[in-house]
Amino acid sequence: MNLDQSTYRGPAVDDRELLDLVPTELRALLEQVNGVVLFSGGLHIRGAALAPEWHSLRRAWLSGDSINQAYPGVFASDVPFAQDCMGDQFLLRDRQVIRLLAEDGSFEPLGVDLSAFLDAARSDPLEYLGLHPLVRFMEDGGRIRPGQLLVAYPPFMFAESGEGVALEAVAADEAIRFHSDLARQMRGVPDGTKVEVRVRPPNTA
Repeated sequence: MNLDQSTYRGPAVDDRELLDLVPTELRALLEQVNGVVLFSGGLHIRGAALAPEWHSLRRAWLSGDSINQAYPGVFASDVPFAQDCMGDQFLLRDRQVIRLLAEDGSFEPLGVDLSAFLDAARSDPLEYLGLHPLVRFMEDGGRIRPGQLLVAYPPFMFAESGEGVALEAVAADEAIRFHSDLARQMRGVPDGTKVEVRVRPPNTA
């Protein structure tokens, strides 16, 4: 990994017990680099760290605030090792990477293992990770600080987003709660249905 592209590098490993639970290839990565934020906030790989909480793989995987608690269909054995700038989660399931789309809770198997995922992300982060919203946000003078994600108003899942969205950087935990609640409200609603959704934007950080 090219750490020259990083805006945050995780602390030394202080959650050794977690390393015994993760797949071998992820353990090898975390022993080399204990999580990192790459591409100006475009990809956050979580670490075997107890703090900060937003960086803790244990918190995202095994705590009461875990991704599998927030999204039905995520197994307790799925390892949420990373997320992109919009809060889409990257899960390791049977050593394959699956993308969990934050706004609607749907799954996209990527058909690659961890090593191939990292190679593809490094080769073409803009297209492979879908970082166009981040590029636009930065062109407008915005920056994502470590521990933040972007949210869009209206959310991209709505047709109205085609007319333009407002992007805002918020605390990662707030963004995950916002998106998972949106996914819960919209679960089972057929495509094309007209709905009235009242959302309270998450607090900025």
